[in-house]
Amino acid sequence: MGRPAAFSFVLALTVTAATVREGEERMAFSLTSTAFRQGTAIPVKHTCDGVDVSPSLAWSGAPAGTAAFALIADDPDAPAGTWVHWVLYNLPGSAARLPENVAKTDAPPELGGAIQGRSDFRRPGYGGPCPPPGPAHRYFFKLYALDAALKLKAGAQKQDVEAAMQGHVLGTAELMGTYARAKR
Repeated sequence: MGRPAAFSFVLALTVTAATVREGEERMAFSLTSTAFRQGTAIPVKHTCDGVDVSPSLAWSGAPAGTAAFALIADDPDAPAGTWVHWVLYNLPGSAARLPENVAKTDAPPELGGAIQGRSDFRRPGYGGPCPPPGPAHRYFFKLYALDAALKLKAGAQKQDVEAAMQGHVLGTAELMGTYARAKR
């Protein structure tokens, strides 16, 4: 009878250790920016009130097996519903950052084959925060680690990318910034 108890104890330790490791791996995938920190204001430079350039982004802890990344930035607080500010996909799995001011073209040369989709501004590339005057809106930058590149042409929209990612997402990292415009 002593043997089953010892076996159960070792089994319990093994399952607990595996669960902790899995949790640590998920938590390790993170997205940051030198322009703003989680939950803070996005600088004017990266908005329609400034020069409207994309912020630099960096990530670490991507899951093993990541072959490509996709990025979607949106504002769920927009008056007419969620407004999509940036759609980017097929960023190489070896990438760990996006520079500031990514070219607003279908296939920016600096991104190693990545493709930009169409935002709700109806053009490729980043379109910064531009809320109506009033309370701050939240802007979510969501980076998806994928096990394969997406079979999409340039110009795909958020819903196309989300549908193509089904069954391919290995992990997600998120960064949220805010922006408000003063009442005139």
